[in-house]
Amino acid sequence: MGFFSNQLAAVIEWGQQAPGALLYQFPSASNEIKHASKLLVGPGQGVLLVYEGRVADVFDQEGLYVLTTDNHPFFTTLTKLRTGFESEHKLRIYFYRRAEVVNQGWGTASPIKYLDPVYQFPVELGANGSFSFRLADARFFFTEVAGLKSSYTTQEAKTLLQSRIAQTLTTHLAGAGFSYQQLDARLGELAEGLRAPLGAEFSRLGFELTDFRLNGTVFDEATQQRIHRIADVSADSQAAAAGGLSYAELEKIKALRDAARNEAGLAGAGLQLGAGAELGKLFAAQQAAPAETAAPAPAPAIPAPAAPDPVQQLQKLKLLLTEGIITQAEFDAKKQVWLDQL
Repeated sequence: MGFFSNQLAAVIEWGQQAPGALLYQFPSASNEIKHASKLLVGPGQGVLLVYEGRVADVFDQEGLYVLTTDNHPFFTTLTKLRTGFESEHKLRIYFYRRAEVVNQGWGTASPIKYLDPVYQFPVELGANGSFSFRLADARFFFTEVAGLKSSYTTQEAKTLLQSRIAQTLTTHLAGAGFSYQQLDARLGELAEGLRAPLGAEFSRLGFELTDFRLNGTVFDEATQQRIHRIADVSADSQAAAAGGLSYAELEKIKALRDAARNEAGLAGAGLQLGAGAELGKLFAAQQAAPAETAAPAPAPAIPAPAAPDPVQQLQKLKLLLTEGIITQAEFDAKKQVWLDQL
């Protein structure tokens, strides 16, 4: 009865399509599909026919097709005595998913590295998002990627395509000119800029990129430390400017004061004197007019430097107290001097 059933034309379909299947070979004991068999292609499906060792046809529209083969019932089998009644007219039928594979998550397996164009320091970050794709060139994909595998899953395709994302993202970030501060605000723009180069990469494998999203980035620990240092310097610069100092002046006085407090003995005393000298230079009252000297010939009049503004000097004192550069006692003593000049 098995011999007789194998001689009959069949109705071939992919009725139980697994959600994760991208390519599926229709099971056949001998692959000797008989002439006039019917092929039913459902919505969202396509079919590749591999006849006598080559891709003979691709059906990318749903419908009912009648197959034409050289395997005629009974006659072909009975005339193949020399090959053990086995026909060489093999027909392998591969169904494939034509529908879109949506919302596939992706993430970088290793850090992406590029040079920050504003602050000129190396940045390392991870990125993640989602993408959608579909099989656009089934013939190319089958012959160049999948081969004669009996099945190929959407997860395998996702892994293959995701490997193309990190390199393309690295190249795009290097040329985009975005500082680390701009990345979160430019995610949509970055994703849109990546669609064209990624689409070209996917096309080389027989796929079409239908959607691409960049959801977020995560900096590595070393990059986060660099960012924190930049933020600290920026905050100190703003604080120094509010007190009428430059950032360099503030850092110099901090270093002298900290060294004086951390060292003991004569070395500490010397540094303390150095800190006091710097403070003296910073807050020296420039009230005295230049001494008058007799001169045989009158010299051009040089305007006397303006006296320091007591309010500005009090602001500087407050800043130094806030930063811990001077003590409360030092602040109170100097504050009274400037208050007396108001």
